[in-house]
Amino acid sequence: MLLAWFIALALVVLTVVIHYESLRLLSGHLDALKLPLRVRVRMILVMLAIFLTHIVEVLIFAVGFMVASRGLGLGTLVGEAGTSFRDFVYYSMVSYTSLGLGDIFPTGGLRLITGIEALVGLLMITWSASFTFLYMQRFWKLGRKGPGGEG
Repeated sequence: MLLAWFIALALVVLTVVIHYESLRLLSGHLDALKLPLRVRVRMILVMLAIFLTHIVEVLIFAVGFMVASRGLGLGTLVGEAGTSFRDFVYYSMVSYTSLGLGDIFPTGGLRLITGIEALVGLLMITWSASFTFLYMQRFWKLGRKGPGGEG
């Protein structure tokens, strides 16, 4: 079980670093470009970048589940799951979003990693929502000022 905690901690740290760096780069690049983009286009770019960041984080947890299961024998996915990477990705997506469909469930140490992923997903999604809200406020102020604004 200690190994499952270590894997979960490593996945959490990696996810937080990726999320932080993605939002930091996104913020810096949108400001540095100085392109006269419409507010809608800017927000679409922000949302697409955040969406892709979440997909990367889901994939990282999927790899973590696969390594923990196949490589380290810490548990398996039971139910309507196979052993393909696609099944681990699906399971990770369901866990990250806290959807919890119940068609696949973990055994052994994967149960701990699953719970940690749900917490991390909740934190990353709310962090993204806060970032988006702050950017929306900023873009709407730009939109009222004129060039490249209203959209």
